[in-house]
Amino acid sequence: MTAPAKNNGAMPPIAILAGGLATRLRPITSTIPKSLIQVAGEPFIAHQLRLLVREGFSEVVLLCGFLGEQIREFVGDGESFGCRVRYSFDGHVLRGTGGALRRAIPMLGEEFMVMYGDSYCPTQYRRVYEAFIESARLGLMTVFENKDQWDKSNVEFELGEIVNYSKSHSTPNMHFIDYGIGAFKAEAFSEWGEEEIFDLSTVQTKLLAHRQLAGLQVYERFYEIGSHAGLDETDKLLDFKRQTN
Repeated sequence: MTAPAKNNGAMPPIAILAGGLATRLRPITSTIPKSLIQVAGEPFIAHQLRLLVREGFSEVVLLCGFLGEQIREFVGDGESFGCRVRYSFDGHVLRGTGGALRRAIPMLGEEFMVMYGDSYCPTQYRRVYEAFIESARLGLMTVFENKDQWDKSNVEFELGEIVNYSKSHSTPNMHFIDYGIGAFKAEAFSEWGEEEIFDLSTVQTKLLAHRQLAGLQVYERFYEIGSHAGLDETDKLLDFKRQTN
């Protein structure tokens, strides 16, 4: 195991996985990408970028696929949100969440954080990054004690460690869920080629098998716009925040 890297106080680049087809939200997403769905009066990506800037991020890489050019047209270079935004496109073939990250590594560098394009996760991102640095592992997954309340739990987490993780095979001891915020070293993706198609969960599962996946419990629940029910709930939350700030 390598020694922890020194943290100079700056946050690393963060990737937003925004390339999915969002089939559960059709017909809304037939003509616009999920990131541009109106939530509390504006495209969802605007809420995500403001959250990230508040948490200290200055470098964002948007991983785009279906209708991704529309996202670039709206966000631009990120200056209006207070950050620098760059883009990595899947091309004619969707690469999957893992493949999209592998393709973007030249932009992301040696270590980076990741969030899903349909998630609003109001947690302490610096705490996550510092835990990743301290772990000296190739990856870190944040977990939330979900108990199947907001989505299907998929993580066994005991004594600060991920014991089991699976998106397809649940066990009675899975009371936690992958929260949606992760951190990685580029080395975690070294066995895959830049054009390969694979899921981020494949990387996480392999890291776990080699004791290279750290776990960190977070306590602020997540919100999502990947379903109509989740979209309605997130709209109400962010509208309330807008009115009270």
